[in-house]
Amino acid sequence: MDMTKNQDVIVIGAGIIGISIALKLQSEGRQVLVLDRKGVAAETSSGNAGAFAFADVIPLATPGIMRKAPKWLIDPLGPLSLRPAYALKILPWMLRFWRASWQDKYQAALAAQASLMDFSKAALERQIQAVNGEAMIRREGQLQLYEGEAEFNASLAGWQTRQQHGVIYEFLLSPDAIAKVQPGIHPRFTHAAFTPEWKNVCDPAEWTKHLAEEFEKLGGRIAIASIDSIEVNNDRVTLKSDAADYETSQVVLAAGAWSKTLARSIGDSLPLDTERGYNTTLPTGAFDLKTHITFSNHGFVVTKIGEGVRVGGAVELGGLNLAPNYQRADVLLEKAANFLPGLKVNGGKQWMGFRPSMPDSLPVISYSSRSQRVIYAFGHGHLGLTQSAGTAELVAALANTQAPDIDLTPFSATRF
Repeated sequence: MDMTKNQDVIVIGAGIIGISIALKLQSEGRQVLVLDRKGVAAETSSGNAGAFAFADVIPLATPGIMRKAPKWLIDPLGPLSLRPAYALKILPWMLRFWRASWQDKYQAALAAQASLMDFSKAALERQIQAVNGEAMIRREGQLQLYEGEAEFNASLAGWQTRQQHGVIYEFLLSPDAIAKVQPGIHPRFTHAAFTPEWKNVCDPAEWTKHLAEEFEKLGGRIAIASIDSIEVNNDRVTLKSDAADYETSQVVLAAGAWSKTLARSIGDSLPLDTERGYNTTLPTGAFDLKTHITFSNHGFVVTKIGEGVRVGGAVELGGLNLAPNYQRADVLLEKAANFLPGLKVNGGKQWMGFRPSMPDSLPVISYSSRSQRVIYAFGHGHLGLTQSAGTAELVAALANTQAPDIDLTPFSATRF
């Protein structure tokens, strides 16, 4: 079988976004080939927190955030850090992030994010049913914790915003009330919000592989290839790689943080950068976790992965090429041990991943500005898993020249 010709659409990227898109396109009768430089769930989709975070409708660039950012950025091990060696390179992204925090841009991004979240929430249920995936889903809610009444009160405006966009939650106003949901949390956390509809997947890597297996079982093909550039010529698209050239009539670019260079190869300059995240996955028996826990003011989460526990999060602005600083993972694990006194921290496995992020927290889901034969689906930041099923349905509509179910103007590749 000639893998360079026997398909009508190629998806670049075998993470959760790319595989979800491939599966959806296949279900609509398209012949799909997926190309990835390393394989299925080999990058960011393998080590994230496994959360379907539909409650996280608020963009990262909130009004007033730039007054807080300098204090965070000077702490190299804090919840948000900037590697000095990358400061000049990310300056244009930071300026757009600052502009996105202005009230007009923030309100528009909030409305767009809420629309995509609402659509993706319903799309996920359709996807779970389509792949017989319920056994891999944990419907255990999420606990967001606060140290003291002042910190809790500072969060109330955000919770009111979430409520306006359909997020269901319950406030817990004492350590005893918190312990009824999750025993073993240090009593310094006096207040919490519990979101009962929050869902997690048992393991993000296994979930992506499950979708890939369904795709291959139905005749889809996945191959290893490192694509160097995209060329559009009339009715064909050519993908250049060191091993072979691939020709097709349509391409979906879903290569996460690696999408920027490929988009530039056909003339689209997009402000895509990376938020590097760190975690440690602890083995079975590390802690009896009942629900997903978010320590929002410390920038990390504790979640179940398989039978173990994953401690991770925070943001490091450092691009794709600088060496990892695993001291950040150590700090998160140390904090988790203090906040969860019974947590067993031995035997963990550390990991770093690249969240592909746009300055306004909105992904790019649109045609390329150069050709409708190239569709973009990247830049989901912290929300790739969350928005994967919804993105797949929206991309399928674009690929089949149908009207998408939500307005995609805010997600356009030309919005900057």
